[in-house]
Amino acid sequence: MNFVETHVAGDTLNFPVEVPEYPNTDGWTLKYRLTARFTSPVQASIVLTAVNNADGTYQVQESPANTELWAAGYYTWARWVEKVGAMQTLTERGQLEVRPNPRTLAQGVDTRSQAAKAVDDIMAAMATFTASNGTIKSYTIGTRQITYRDKAEMITDLDFWRRQLIAEQDAAKITAGSPNPRAVGIRFHRV
Repeated sequence: MNFVETHVAGDTLNFPVEVPEYPNTDGWTLKYRLTARFTSPVQASIVLTAVNNADGTYQVQESPANTELWAAGYYTWARWVEKVGAMQTLTERGQLEVRPNPRTLAQGVDTRSQAAKAVDDIMAAMATFTASNGTIKSYTIGTRQITYRDKAEMITDLDFWRRQLIAEQDAAKITAGSPNPRAVGIRFHRV
């Protein structure tokens, strides 16, 4: 495992990592840098230093008190190893989604994904459009305003965001240990 894909702010971060080319038994230290992909709220980059395990592997750990300070959103991670007089950037990179701490959420916080919000908003816009017999075509959704020419344009947007939402839901199921719901199996047998 290189890094977890999701983490809840305020939870303990703790997972093992192997870097066979650079074991800690040779004096290497593994570090990760998390860089926020968002600009608001301001989030300083986070540097994690892995703990050395006796078998030459690493353990990436961070306390709940520290992860509580991580702003919810998507981060890009990169990693490297270093020791006295040497540093080596590792090629693996990835993305981490920090989810808000459900134990400390403020009233009015919307934790739905962008796709879930878009599906709900377009469905509401379609209901208004239909109820007005097509006379209301401009909608304000949150801080955005959108004008649709016709219902077909709404349906096109809705189809796009529904596909995104289904992909998110499938990824969540796979992460939770369920089989890929989109996988198709083929069985061959002799006749």
